[in-house]
Amino acid sequence: MTAADPEFPPGKVFLVGGGPGDPDLLTVKAARLIAQADVLVYDNLVSPAVVAHARADAERIYVGKKAGNHTLPQIDINQLLVSLARAGRRVVRLKGGDPLIFGRGGEEADSLREAGIPFGIVPGVTAAAGAAASTGIPLTHRDHAQALVFVTGHLKDQSCSLDWPSLARPGQTLVFYMGLTSLPEISRQLIDHGMPATTPVACIRRATLPDQQTLVGTLADLPAQVAAAGIKPPALLIVGNVVKCA
Repeated sequence: MTAADPEFPPGKVFLVGGGPGDPDLLTVKAARLIAQADVLVYDNLVSPAVVAHARADAERIYVGKKAGNHTLPQIDINQLLVSLARAGRRVVRLKGGDPLIFGRGGEEADSLREAGIPFGIVPGVTAAAGAAASTGIPLTHRDHAQALVFVTGHLKDQSCSLDWPSLARPGQTLVFYMGLTSLPEISRQLIDHGMPATTPVACIRRATLPDQQTLVGTLADLPAQVAAAGIKPPALLIVGNVVKCA
């Protein structure tokens, strides 16, 4: 891209997926837009190697969220994007994974649309796909799983009140995002609603990165394994018979 590229004029925002961590998994378009941006507004889950694609003179604004510790509330992030665009900046809102899969990209797009700010969305490799590839776990498999469900590990009110009867059905793979803290509750609820306690589960921390950690167990024993190993977020949970293929 050149400085005058018509796709990215001053005052426009791109919501960009930064992928699961490995910078080689960043899309070509995402890398070009990051290099073009005047301002990079980025999350906790974006790896430093991805941020490094930004121009040396670009402003970098960290708005990362960790459990119980938000640099900025979401409503303030929404307003920040609007303000930066109205100031004539070319803005990349950089998110880990894909911006529209548990990335709050939909909320930010709503705010930009309501404010009349032009924006675009660039998909990224979501954490589930990255974790599956880096562990050899097929998310679907004709012999094991005919459906794939992405699930949040906690709701907006921080509860874990989910449709457990539906999630406990056989023949599907469940991928829990942000579910590590809720792992004991997830395991208990799935077992209570009919999923066998022997169902294999994988916990993958920092998927696709050199320090990736993977634990494999069952619904019954994985919570204790994770606690004993001291695994901390960010981590992803994959539940289902496909985990046997790891």
